[in-house]
Amino acid sequence: MLGLRRVASPLTFHAKEQLSLERLFLRSSDQAKPPIGVPFGETRAAGDLEISRVRMLIGVLAVPLIALCVWQLESARRGLSIAPLNVGDTPATVYRYPDAAGPAVVIAHGFAGSRQLMEAFALTLARAGYIAVSFDFQGHGRNPVPMSGDVTRIEGTTKRLVAETASVIEAVLGLEGVTGPVALVGHSMASDIVIRLANAEERVAAVVAVSMYSEAVTADTPARLLIVTGAWERHLRSVALESLRLVDPQAEENETAENRATGTLRRAVVAPDVEHVGVLYSPTSLQEARRWIDDAFGRESSGPVAATGPWIALLLVGIVLLAWPLSGLLPEGSGRPETSTQRAFLLAVLLPAVLTPLVLYPVSMRVLPVLVADYLALHLLLYGLIALATLRKCGMRFGRPLLLPTVVLLALGLGAFGLALDRYAASFVPHAGRIPIVLAIALGAVPFMIADSLLTEGGRAKLWRRLSARAAFFGSLGVAVALDFEGLFFLLIILPVILLFFLVFGLMGGCVGRRSGSPVSTGLALGLILAWALGVSFPLIAA
Repeated sequence: MLGLRRVASPLTFHAKEQLSLERLFLRSSDQAKPPIGVPFGETRAAGDLEISRVRMLIGVLAVPLIALCVWQLESARRGLSIAPLNVGDTPATVYRYPDAAGPAVVIAHGFAGSRQLMEAFALTLARAGYIAVSFDFQGHGRNPVPMSGDVTRIEGTTKRLVAETASVIEAVLGLEGVTGPVALVGHSMASDIVIRLANAEERVAAVVAVSMYSEAVTADTPARLLIVTGAWERHLRSVALESLRLVDPQAEENETAENRATGTLRRAVVAPDVEHVGVLYSPTSLQEARRWIDDAFGRESSGPVAATGPWIALLLVGIVLLAWPLSGLLPEGSGRPETSTQRAFLLAVLLPAVLTPLVLYPVSMRVLPVLVADYLALHLLLYGLIALATLRKCGMRFGRPLLLPTVVLLALGLGAFGLALDRYAASFVPHAGRIPIVLAIALGAVPFMIADSLLTEGGRAKLWRRLSARAAFFGSLGVAVALDFEGLFFLLIILPVILLFFLVFGLMGGCVGRRSGSPVSTGLALGLILAWALGVSFPLIAA
């Protein structure tokens, strides 16, 4: 069993924080009524001056925050050699000191992850003197080969991924300076992969299984296993404790169990205050992994670990905040976007939410090599077209997209935010095989986001309207899953990504939309960003 899981990224900040920021940003477009006896023009001028000062203050704070975060993140890399390694079609990265010689550690990511997501472990272990190598599994990151085989059977996808990991180990053992057996680190899905490989491979000295779920753990194997689980992963904590008690029935969390007769050593650690992804950046996780591997090789390491998670989060928050002062440099739109009547708004929200899953229920197609991507593209397309047709029928005029706001929003979303994400946290730059997938999803994402921007007036609509529009869409996806749970279950894994999209890119789009007064421009750019995010995030799976 693969134990596939996907949860929201640690970079997600609370919706409450976003809404408070949006209220602050909305002031840039709201026109307060002037006090009695005070000319309206003077009141507006004073208000504009205040908004300009606040916008400048945000920019003054965001720029040094971004610079500080980049400096901290680059400091964790400084002095190391970070070089690409290709093992057949499998892309990998080697982290080491230039003159390092000794054991190697092979690091594997979980389902829908990538090498970047595991970099905190790679940097920590490389700074401890190891040759650390992380790689992208088939179908993930920049690996052009789709996952294949039956994902529900050990003889299917699991067997193929075990073989791929074994090939990486062979290549790593051939690197200059690498000596002796290797250690393995695996997260989530990969915990099962590295455990099965360790059970069959004599050249594995230690295993670190993060957020582990594996049916291959026995009382005797793997011989040396550290299990690290986030405190908020309650089910996986119970799995870890059961595995620990196979060696010592009296053992508890954060203890080490040993069976001298079989030579089995096992430890289960709980990383405090983190979940399925945050556990990868926890200082507890990194320190325990380094200590476990040190003990296996008779080494001793000291110094800080590369707990880069908070700096990554602050960097991305800083880029989002910077969207407001930068949007102030755009030419201000003439007038407020057209507002739909309450009747038109409710019709344009409810009709697509109800009709889309019902119309698509009998439709079954598989063209794109990403689970349910075909359905999601169709759902977005039909949902957007129904909403746009309803608004047009009710008399709303859409206007034309403006080039400059569209380009600026794309530069912020795909350029600044996307490239930072790709360097420090998750794969966001697609290989050539993913470009057609992004374009296909864009056919649905663009009309959907244009409709969403019109309904939310480019970010100027009242809060209840913005929340209602997004809730209706999530509700329509929920109905679709309920109608075909087996076929569309994977949509539940995609939902956190779409929610994160609205929280992050929606805030950036609101800044540009309120300044430009062009919801169509905002919708066009956000549609392309949404298609990009979905197209690069999820594994390629062969039919």
